[in-house]
Amino acid sequence: MKTKILMSATLVSLIALAGCTTSPTNAQIGTATGAVLGGVAGSAITGGGTLGTVGGAAAGAVIGNEVGKKR
Repeated sequence: MKTKILMSATLVSLIALAGCTTSPTNAQIGTATGAVLGGVAGSAITGGGTLGTVGGAAAGAVIGNEVGKKR
């Protein structure tokens, strides 16, 4: 189950980044990376619960966006 979530998140991130016609900004890269890592961490912490995965992805996206803006 965790492998499916990780693969799905990775695939969605790659499709989203590949769909950009211009180079993504650091904030966009940080948001995508943070969402994926946060989703994986949230899933691992909550034992694969959907709420934990979504919550982790949302928190990771916000944190990644902020970190990306500072570069």
